[in-house]
Amino acid sequence: MAKAIHSMIRVLDEARSVDFYRRAFGLEIATRLAFDGFTLVYLKSAESDFELELTVNGGRAEPYALGDGYGHIAFVVDDLEAEHARCVAEGLAPNAIKEFMREGSLLAKFFFISDPDGYKIEVLQKHGRYR
Repeated sequence: MAKAIHSMIRVLDEARSVDFYRRAFGLEIATRLAFDGFTLVYLKSAESDFELELTVNGGRAEPYALGDGYGHIAFVVDDLEAEHARCVAEGLAPNAIKEFMREGSLLAKFFFISDPDGYKIEVLQKHGRYR
């Protein structure tokens, strides 16, 4: 059986991205591997083995074109309102909290936030299938 272990995104500024993911989601550097021309930074939280891999290509000065294929990554939290308020207080500019209904029942309660490179991140309240 396969097990998801990480997702990779390319970022322009390592320090800015590491700071964002630490402040927004409590992710810390698990491993940092510098190579000729690029660096891989693996971020993770104490609650999960899943890692976010930041790839920093040396000499890159222009933002990456995210295209129309990337959707988002998602994090689940125990208290969505508290996390939203904390992100606002951190100056991270989250979008408003939304509720998504299906057949008259709450399917999901969430907000989106963007990282410094424009990647969209969904933050969901633990509920139903989102655990």
